[in-house]
Amino acid sequence: MCIYKKHILFSLLVILLGLLTACSGGAGQTNQADSDMKIYHSDTGDVKVPAHPKRIAVLAASYTGNLLKLGITPIAVNEWPKKNKFYEGKLDRVEVIGNDSLEKLLALNPDLIIAYSNDKNLKKYAEIAPTVAFTYEKHNYLEQHIEIGKLVGKEKEARAWVKEWQEKAEAAKKKVHEAIGDDATVTVLESYGKDVYVYGNNWARGTEVIYQALGLKAPKKVEQDVFGTGYKAISAEVLPQYAGDYLFVGTGYGAADNSFMETEVWKRIPAVQKNHVITFDSNSFNFNDPITLENELDFIVNALTKEKR
Repeated sequence: MCIYKKHILFSLLVILLGLLTACSGGAGQTNQADSDMKIYHSDTGDVKVPAHPKRIAVLAASYTGNLLKLGITPIAVNEWPKKNKFYEGKLDRVEVIGNDSLEKLLALNPDLIIAYSNDKNLKKYAEIAPTVAFTYEKHNYLEQHIEIGKLVGKEKEARAWVKEWQEKAEAAKKKVHEAIGDDATVTVLESYGKDVYVYGNNWARGTEVIYQALGLKAPKKVEQDVFGTGYKAISAEVLPQYAGDYLFVGTGYGAADNSFMETEVWKRIPAVQKNHVITFDSNSFNFNDPITLENELDFIVNALTKEKR
């Protein structure tokens, strides 16, 4: 089917669904009474959204766990949250929506869509339901949870979790610093394809826990080259320049190539020789929502405080 015909078909489906929901009193945006709506001040402008949305499609993978923690199961997600082991059993009946699955999304009749601000389909989503787009880098992980809470009418619950998390993190921080000292440095690495990536202090993979919640230091080279941008691709040959006293290494991506861990350069790194290398599941650590963070905190604290390996 040519692109023009697909566009016509999609437009007709939008119109048809709008007519059906208007007549049947369904949950689509076309039949929401003004009293059931509110204005949410999003990263891309004000959006009129349901005050208490019931059918949320989360097409920005990072925010799935925020909804789950607030007691809301989305009706649709993209493929990545399904791979997070920390969500096990929580998304079994949730539909998967790909980048080009607009007809499927339309058929699910969402009353709210959450996406990234750089998603190429934002205008098309907005034809289906009120769409709120977040800019990933704009909010830290705690602010983001509160924003999600505001959006779905659960700000009180979101703020309560933040307070609880800060108290738990402070206790964990004391425990870790007593175990490894105040000056120990930590580096977070991950391979994707043939590239090796070093991560900053706010790019998931446990970085929010390690550098922010636990207050651990990164090597100076990581601070200088990576903290500003969030991540940096490097060659295996320069790994020693970025290596801290402890190395957290992501594994599990289908396209990952961890052969760098077999090189002589890697084996000569002091942290490797001291057995201070901790591997984590990239598919699960690739998030920074409350459910993931709680599991990461337990994993990281246990790894750093147990007896010398």
